[in-house]
Amino acid sequence: MPEIHFAPLNVPFERRRQTAVVWLWLVSLPTTLFIFFMSCTIVFLLPWIIAYLLFLLFDIAPENGGRRFSFARESKFWKWYSEYFPISLVKRVDLDPSKNYIFGYHPHGVISVGAWTNFATEANDFSKKFPGINCRLLTLTSNFSIPLYRDYLMAQGLASVSRQSCENILHKGPGNSVMIVVGGAGESLNARPGVYDLVLKKRLGFIKLAIRNGACLCPVFSFGENDIWEQADNPKGGKLWKFQKTVQKLSGWTMPLFHGRGLFNYNVGIMPHRRPITTIVGRPIEVVKNENPTEEELLKVQKKYIEELYDIWNTYKDTYAKDRVKELTLIE
Repeated sequence: MPEIHFAPLNVPFERRRQTAVVWLWLVSLPTTLFIFFMSCTIVFLLPWIIAYLLFLLFDIAPENGGRRFSFARESKFWKWYSEYFPISLVKRVDLDPSKNYIFGYHPHGVISVGAWTNFATEANDFSKKFPGINCRLLTLTSNFSIPLYRDYLMAQGLASVSRQSCENILHKGPGNSVMIVVGGAGESLNARPGVYDLVLKKRLGFIKLAIRNGACLCPVFSFGENDIWEQADNPKGGKLWKFQKTVQKLSGWTMPLFHGRGLFNYNVGIMPHRRPITTIVGRPIEVVKNENPTEEELLKVQKKYIEELYDIWNTYKDTYAKDRVKELTLIE
């Protein structure tokens, strides 16, 4: 058991506030579930709960862009959240609002904190930096089966990552775009400080989606995404790794055994460490619309995408990844 390093009592109020909002975000899933099940014990609310559950059976909002609310995205809450790490958003070029975009986010990290902060909220003024671009962060369809939590996600602008959902959003008109965390659950198992191993080599689905819909591909890279939590060793082929991959195969998601700091200490707990995350939005890659692209076309576009991703890495690594353990690596 490591020695616990407690925070001093005279921590400024601003920092305590930042810690509190990050904690509230971290426990949002169990909190919404608790509220729902507690509501089920109140007889007066049962007719409303039954009506709500019936509504969920027929609700197609997650497949059609969700139900986004500006007040939820623009809440001061998220500014405090972003300041905790802190998190910043950097653009390389302006984006043409007359076009649609598929943003590919890398790396996944443990929970994709940078993607949430910069694309599900206005903490770093995404709409001001990219006027006319209406981007929706995508997540697993299964997340929209969880009562109340689903509504919380949609209020922030999240939608399902299914192909139909992506196409519905892209077809809404110019500027409508999606953010896909390309590496998925499998990549989260590689998230360790100073390491940037990306699951990308065989990921052609999002590239095919872009070509089929004539949407520009835009790589996004977050320096520091893997640094905010440590993770238990899970060597490939080991018992823990096999268990995590089995869970992933059965459910579509898996949970790294991660640890960070606590609410009142600096080295024991599940809170993320206060380490900076810098999200770089790269230059878009134009594609020629084609309903049935060949594998050769997919690989050609993938090559351009990877080249831009490496250009981001090589341009900014000595500024934002000084403590890297190794260079950017594409795996699988």
